[in-house]
Amino acid sequence: MDVNDLRSLITVISFLLFICIVMWAWSSRRQPDFEALARLPLEDDEPLLAAASTADQHKGHQS
Repeated sequence: MDVNDLRSLITVISFLLFICIVMWAWSSRRQPDFEALARLPLEDDEPLLAAASTADQHKGHQS
C-alpha cells in the first residue's frame, strides 16, 4: 500500500462520513429537535431575565 492508496482510502472514508452526516441531519426523527432549535432566537427572553434578577436579589441578601 503506497501513499496514493492511503489518500484514496481517506477520501472514500471522508465521503462516506459526509453521506452519513447528511442522512442524520435530514432524518425525519431529527426534525422536531431542529424545529425547536430554529425557534430559539424568536422566543421571548423575559422569563429568563426575571429569573436571573431574582437570583441576583437572593445573592445580595445572602452576603
